[in-house]
Amino acid sequence: MGLIEDELLEVKKLCEHIVPNTKLISCVPTMVRTEIKKTNFKNIVICAQFPKEYPHSPLLIELKSKTLSDKLLLALTNVCERELKTKLGKPQILHTIKFVEKFIEENPLTCCYDEINNLKKILTKQDQLKLKQKTSSLILKVYNEEYYWICKITVPNDYPCKPIDILNVETNFTPTFHRHMVAQAKEIARRCVEPPLKKKPKDPPFQPSPSLEKTALFLIDCIKRLPTEKCQFCKEICFHKNPKLLEHDEKSPKYVERVYCGHLFHQGCLLAYMKQPPFGNKTCSKCGNKIHHFKWNLTDKMAEAQWAHEQARERELQEVTDFFK
Repeated sequence: MGLIEDELLEVKKLCEHIVPNTKLISCVPTMVRTEIKKTNFKNIVICAQFPKEYPHSPLLIELKSKTLSDKLLLALTNVCERELKTKLGKPQILHTIKFVEKFIEENPLTCCYDEINNLKKILTKQDQLKLKQKTSSLILKVYNEEYYWICKITVPNDYPCKPIDILNVETNFTPTFHRHMVAQAKEIARRCVEPPLKKKPKDPPFQPSPSLEKTALFLIDCIKRLPTEKCQFCKEICFHKNPKLLEHDEKSPKYVERVYCGHLFHQGCLLAYMKQPPFGNKTCSKCGNKIHHFKWNLTDKMAEAQWAHEQARERELQEVTDFFK
């Protein structure tokens, strides 16, 4: 038998036993096809062909995947080709399979390759997105002048079927906005992988979708937008330019509140707006959505009655004042 035939026999004998997560699909002189499946998403098929000058020329490699990024596959193919040039004159099939399997094992963030690249494009020079392959996580640092947000985003092994998580947050936003951003980010991630409780009849069957980019974009938008947002009542910027001077007393009129639609009010402005006529369907001046906030739970009728009572009392006080003039 020739060198290629001997190598094929060795591949048939050893491949699935010494390289984890592999399945030999075909092993013939015209092509060797091997599937590497770490998870349903981290799945690559290696197609290898022998050139005429083999083994003094490197194998002809093509990597295929229905789930992983095409750009990732192209980059990994180039890395494999460079690696094979160091193995000229030697058997290359098993080495290639081992090399690709090790790459996937040591780089768990390959499952979100395109999402990471998209996020890097929108971040400024001041911002940072650091990859931690050993822990399958990213460190996101976002800045807007004096305001900042730093967090760890963990990517589970069975991503994107499971959501990312937000950990170790550091920020100089108020605790209210800290809690809101973390909770909303986790909710966005959850909706990517869990079907809605009430499915619409015309909706297609639910399929989990990647949650990293959507969640990170939400956090980035908050940090870049909120410090310049205006109160929808007094039209002044809500957040002080110096975070150290930001109001942290939740009972203060200058404390910044976020209503359901996402826009901002000073607490005093919100209560003043809700207490004044006309009553019924108070809306946000920026987006037109009805205003909801847990600190305002009066019905329209109760609010109107309270306002009428206050007006009557003011008139009585004014009459008394005028009497003694």
